[in-house]
Order: sequence, then structure tokens, then C-alpha cells
Amino acid sequence: MGNPFDLTGRKALVTGGATGIGEGIALGLAAAGADVALTYRSHQPDDTLAKITALGVKGAGVNADFADMDQTGAEEVIGFACDALGGLDILVNNAGIIHRADSTDMPLDDWRRVLSVNLDSVWLLSQAAGRRMVAQGSGKIIIVSSVLASQGGLRVPAYVSSKHAVVGLTKALCNEWAPHGVNVNSIAPGYTATDNTQALRDDPDRSKALLERIPAGRFADPSEIAGAAVFLASDAANYCHGSVVTVDGGWLAR
Repeated sequence: MGNPFDLTGRKALVTGGATGIGEGIALGLAAAGADVALTYRSHQPDDTLAKITALGVKGAGVNADFADMDQTGAEEVIGFACDALGGLDILVNNAGIIHRADSTDMPLDDWRRVLSVNLDSVWLLSQAAGRRMVAQGSGKIIIVSSVLASQGGLRVPAYVSSKHAVVGLTKALCNEWAPHGVNVNSIAPGYTATDNTQALRDDPDRSKALLERIPAGRFADPSEIAGAAVFLASDAANYCHGSVVTVDGGWLAR
């Protein structure tokens, strides 16, 4: 029996793959042998792509704004990955944004922007990739959710709503596509050292309160989310359908 975690020859697309958790996942997949395409918006991908190709695999990047994506735009992103890599076996829906505001004050435009990036684009990209994967009889779709898919959080109503929603989407797509050999699963990271948590980490009181709640006593490094993605993208997870893999330092157990 070969290594069930080996991704040699697989073709992966990671959205938001130039920074944070997305970069950690992109590099983890590349280290396991996958060719990796990534989307980026404000963070230039050159350094990440250089790290990917240094691992001896193919890398490619495309600029994409998910704040106002439609089905045509999603098809273009998936088509880019297929053309650049020669196919698509793995889609990691990672790109996401957060907006912090009291729920009494949050403007509708900010609510819609968060839902557009965090939910609508995930649905559209999964749909576009799913068509190809169902047709080829195989594929892995991984949706990055959050521990806040199990909680309410503070001052992040749109973000929390989007993360609850993508867990539901994970299960809905699993029910339709598992019979066709397509695995749809989710990862729920805990508090991780990324741009999205910078404000929390810079606030001494809030940071202290969070760290006291995390049994591991620290924020995750983005690279520590990659192992779950490699597992879900690999043959080791062939019987995982509709699962949510939590990587949170014990946050939800507290």
C-alpha cells in the first residue's frame, strides 16, 4: 500500500492562497506533491508561488475579487486553474473577510459584502468545480469555515452567519455529490495568526481573554491548518463526506 496522503500529480486550487491560512494550505498541498493554483486580491502571490515551485511542483496565480462574483466569474476562475495545471482534483474555498461592528450599527452594504465573499463565492466556485468533478467521477472540495460556525462570536454577525451557512452547504453538497465520487468536507480553524485576527491580537485585553480560553495557550500558525487540508484532499479521506474537521487548540472543548 502506498502513502495515502501522497498528492503527487493532483491539481489543486486554493482561494485566497497568497496569505494567511490559504497560504499555509497551499504550501501544505504543494509539499504533499500537488500542483497548486491560487487566487489573490490585495496580497501579491510572488513569494508564495516561489515557495510552491521550490517544492518541485507547478504553481500559478490569478487575481480575483469575490465581492461581486457571478457564475461567469466563477467559471473563469475554475477554468484558469484547469488550464494552468491541466485539470482540477482539489478545490479549497478559503478566501474570506470579516467586518467587526455592533449589530445595531452594521450597514447593509458591509453585511452583503461579507456574505458575498464568504458564502456566495464558495457556492459559485463549488458549483463550477463540482460540475467537472461529478463528470470525471472524482474530486475533493474543502470549505474553510470557523469555530464560529458553532458559536455566535462578538460583533461579527455577518461573518458568523456566513460560516454557519458554509457548513450547511458542505453537508448539502455532500449529499448530492458523494455518490459521484466527490468528497465535500469542511475545516473549522480556531483563532489563527492572520490579518483577520490582527485587531484582536493587537488588543491586550481581548487577546488575553482569548488566550486564556484556548487550552493550547496560543494562536495557531497558518501552517498548522494545512495538515487537515492535506488529509481531506488525500485518499486517506476517501470515506469522509460532509465532515467538519476542527483545528482550534481545544477552543470548542473549553
